[in-house]
Amino acid sequence: MEIFLSTIQILTVLILIVLTCIVFTNAVEHLGEELNLSEGAVGSVLAAVGTALPETLIPLVAIIGAYITQTDIHASEEIGIGAILGAPFLLGTLAFFIAGAAVIYYTKLGKRSTDMPINTIIMFRDLHYFALAYSISVLSSFIPFKPVKYAIAVLLLVVYLVYVVKTIRTASKIPEGGHEELQDLYMSNFVKLPGKFRLPAIIFQFLLALGAIIVLAHVFVEQIKFLSETFRINPLILSLIIAPIATELPEKFNSIIWIKNRKDTLAMGNITGAMVFQSCIPTAVGIALTPWILDSDAWVNIIVVFLSVAVVYMSIVANRGVLKPSALLGGGLFYLFYLVYIGFNLF
Repeated sequence: MEIFLSTIQILTVLILIVLTCIVFTNAVEHLGEELNLSEGAVGSVLAAVGTALPETLIPLVAIIGAYITQTDIHASEEIGIGAILGAPFLLGTLAFFIAGAAVIYYTKLGKRSTDMPINTIIMFRDLHYFALAYSISVLSSFIPFKPVKYAIAVLLLVVYLVYVVKTIRTASKIPEGGHEELQDLYMSNFVKLPGKFRLPAIIFQFLLALGAIIVLAHVFVEQIKFLSETFRINPLILSLIIAPIATELPEKFNSIIWIKNRKDTLAMGNITGAMVFQSCIPTAVGIALTPWILDSDAWVNIIVVFLSVAVVYMSIVANRGVLKPSALLGGGLFYLFYLVYIGFNLF
């Protein structure tokens, strides 16, 4: 009975995390508009940080919470590392697959063609920065000296800063489009406030959602610990597979909308831009706050991600700037392969 209740609690918390993330992102978008930032700046900086917050907070809450409460630090570190590695894994496999499947689906409906002519400057920039940052991150696991790992964590932050600057500059040169009209601030649907209270209302919604995400992340971590102890499963595996599905995948369904409207650069940039963030910011946290020693399950996961990304990259090169959905569908096979690998090891 206790296991059943724990499972229900995890599913409930995951749903609440997704809903809270939507509320948080809504506040972030309005904050960008209130501060008169360009769409490029909002999308690459504010929105990127906002939509990536749940998957960034889960490892933070797991690791820092364990040190504060002094409870099972090792399990918390495993959960943190699993959540950190799980995000780029899901983006580079399952999210790719969903994008490819969407292209084929809308092609059959006659709403678009199969070919995906993308902006190679944006796509290659994202994939290059991801490959660089992720390689630095995973290779740092071989370094036994903590001061060097701290330096690498700082380096990853610098890499992301450079990426953001280049992204904003590129966005200013490319005609912006494909962004849906900004939805009303959710708070305004319940309380009608004068214009002068608009910014305080945005900040209040921002802080309220942020606090809710932190609390929900803590509950999620505790339930993952309980299930891993009950079934004697490595908590890294549970957090690596479960957490990213809740925190990453719902956001990436934006890509389906853009694919339907034949805005393939926006659709793929939504995925690959998040991959760059995940390979820099959360991994910097993991390198700095955990021993950052990766086991064989983690390394298989990392290799699968690189192979899936390589297939997509070579598809663009081979087809001279046109991405084929078949290359994206390969991500689903890589994702399935890893699930089979984990299942084989468990049973």
